[in-house]
Formats: sequence, structure tokens, C-alpha cells
Amino acid sequence: MRTLFTPAGARIIWLVLAAAPQAIHAQVQSAGIPVVTLAEARSRAAVIAPGTIAARAELNAALWERRSATAQLLTPNLTASTSYTRFSSPFFNFGTGTITPNSTNATLQASYTLLGARKFAELSRSRASVASAEAEEVAAVFGTALATDRAFYAAVADRELLRVAADRLTRAQEQLAIARVRVTVGEAIAADSLQLLLEVNRARLAALRADSALAVSRLRLGREIGMTGPVDAATPDTSAPPALPISLEEAVAELRASGPVLQAARADERRTRAALSVERNAYLPELSIIGTAGAYDARFFPSALYRRQLSLNVSVPIWNGGQREVGIARARALHNISAAQLADQERAATQVMSESYYGYETARAGVELARSGVAAAAENYRVQRARYGGGAGSILDLLEAQVALSESEVELIRSRQSARLALAQLEALLGRRILQ
Repeated sequence: MRTLFTPAGARIIWLVLAAAPQAIHAQVQSAGIPVVTLAEARSRAAVIAPGTIAARAELNAALWERRSATAQLLTPNLTASTSYTRFSSPFFNFGTGTITPNSTNATLQASYTLLGARKFAELSRSRASVASAEAEEVAAVFGTALATDRAFYAAVADRELLRVAADRLTRAQEQLAIARVRVTVGEAIAADSLQLLLEVNRARLAALRADSALAVSRLRLGREIGMTGPVDAATPDTSAPPALPISLEEAVAELRASGPVLQAARADERRTRAALSVERNAYLPELSIIGTAGAYDARFFPSALYRRQLSLNVSVPIWNGGQREVGIARARALHNISAAQLADQERAATQVMSESYYGYETARAGVELARSGVAAAAENYRVQRARYGGGAGSILDLLEAQVALSESEVELIRSRQSARLALAQLEALLGRRILQ
């Protein structure tokens, strides 16, 4: 066979081919790595995620605020105190009726606000705070689940991409070995082997990148579920994504009615509105009843004299250096912000839901198309490989078929991942599981 290379050039190419490495060193070791399912990952993440922990803490604090506001409404404030005083010279102690340098007293005071709008406003504010904290907790739980799903499916996709890259490298190495034999027996030119060597190097680089990406994604998944080392994701269902059981209009209506993010925004607006009402009530007068019981003596545990008193107090706030006005201004600013955020969430409901809904439908269709593409690319590769082996095809056609097969497999992996993430986003928006 006629060749375009000189004997010296052919020897150089042959040495390069002989020196080409046949395998890569894997950075990812799968043995001994714990494997979790998606349900296990969600359960673990819900316990240790900072967002859900913060939401639970806020809810617990809001519950105590409501208990305190209810207690202020139904029960009096109680204060007990005692004191012991020693003077430099004796004096007449009205408790004992004697001259003594010592004086002791013990008092118990109860006060209750009979008329005052502030404590009713505090109760309203505390209830709104609980509702806001509960809505924020639900939103945090589904937000954590969404972050966990992303980490889980990233580990799944990167593992599959590594498999595709490894298959591509294996095919390239097999074809390189065949090309070497054909060059040796004179059935092909050395340039064919050189083209395949370049493909082997490209495939090896792609495998190294996929290997590194998988190592990082496993560590990310481990972090999401509270582990310091890598964690692998169990293989999810690879069947075709099913159709959604609800229409876009139904999904938008449900999002507006009960979506966790919108519920949290509404509850926060109510909370800030109630807080503004509390600050405004600082202008109103209060009517309080105060009862005091005291014992007086010259020694501890006084018992020489007992006195009781009952008083009715009316307080009218007039001026406190502008502190009430500052409080109202801050409360109004917070309410305006929360109201603007709620309005924005309401306007964005259709757009956000449509983005996720259409994203799932597009990815679902993409999975079907990608499946067909993989089947067609695999058959094309089989044909081109047979043609090249029989001397009827060119090396460029074979390389193009190899690359097309790898790219179609990658597209199928990406489409599956997009469908899974779009479904997770839909579930996070609606606050419930749709297909599980």
C-alpha cells in the first residue's frame, strides 16, 4: 500500500503509538463508599440542614411569644422582693415599733392591665409570628429537599458521565489496537492510527474530568446529609418520566393558594402589619390595677407588721423623646418591605411555575428523543466499525460515529437529570410530592 510518510516519519509515529498509555488512574474509589437512596438523603438532610434548624428555632421562639402574649392577657404580673438594711445609728422602726438599727421587708405585688389595646395587639402579633414561622419552616423543609435532590442527582449524573467517558476510552483503545495491526500488515496508513491516538487522548482527558467531577459531587452529597466523607447515590429509576397529573393552570392555582413560599410571604406580611399595630397602640392610655402585700420587721422573715394596698392606675403616654415615633417608622418600613415582597411573589407565581412545568415537559420529551438518538448512534457506530474493519470505510467516519455515540449518551444523561430536577423544583413550589 502506498503511504504518504517517509520511513523515518513512520518509525516516529510507531514509537508514539507504542508509547501511548492504555489506562488512566482513577481518582474515584467506589469500594467502601456508603450509598444512600433519595429518601434517605432527604431524611438525613432535613435533620442537619442549617436552614431547617433555623426555621425550627424561629418557630419555637414564636410559640413562646404566643404563650407569653396569652399569659399577659389572662394572668397578672407577679413580683416578689425582700430587703435587709442596717443603718449607722438606731431609728424608730415602724414595723416593730421599737428603736433598732435594722430594717427588713418582704413584698408581693400583682398588677393587671384592665384596659389597654397594646396587649391585644401583642397577642395578634404573636399569632401572626407563629403562622409566619410555620410557613417558613415548610418552605425551609422543601428548600432543603430541593438542594438535596440537586446534590443527589448530580452524583448520579456524574457517575453515568464517567461510565460514558470510560466506554468512549475503551472503544478508542480497541480501535487503536486494530489500527496498529492493520498498519503493520499494510492494510492502512499510519495516519489512521495517529487519528485514533488523538481520539484516545481526548477520551482519556474526558474520563479524567468526569472522574474529578464525580469525586466532588460525592463529597457534596456527603456534606448535604451530614457526613464528612464521600457518599454515593443509589441508582434511581431510569424509566421514561411520566406525564404530570396536573395541568399548568391547576399547578399555578395551587401555587397561589398553598405554595410554601407564597404562604410564608403572606404570613410575614401579616406579622409585620401586626407589629406595626403594636407600635401604634403605644399612643393609647392604659388602666391597671395593682395589689401589694408587705411584711416589715427588724430581722429576716419579717412578721412584726403586715400591710396591704390596692391601687387603680391610669397612664396616658404623652412624650418619650420620640421613641414611639422611631418604633412606628421602623415597623412601617418592615411592613412595606414585606408587602412589596408578597406582591412580587404573587406576580411571579405564573412565571415561576411555568418555567418549572415547561422545563419538566421539555426534559421529558428530550429523554425520549435522546433514547432514540442513542439507539441510532449505537447502530451507526456498529456499521462504521464493521465497514472500517472490512476496509470499506474511512477512519474519519469511524471517529465521527464514536464521538456521536458518546455525545448522544451524554445528552440522554443530561435530559434525565433535567427532568428529575424540574420535578423536584415543581414539588418544592407546591410543597408536596407529585409522583411519589
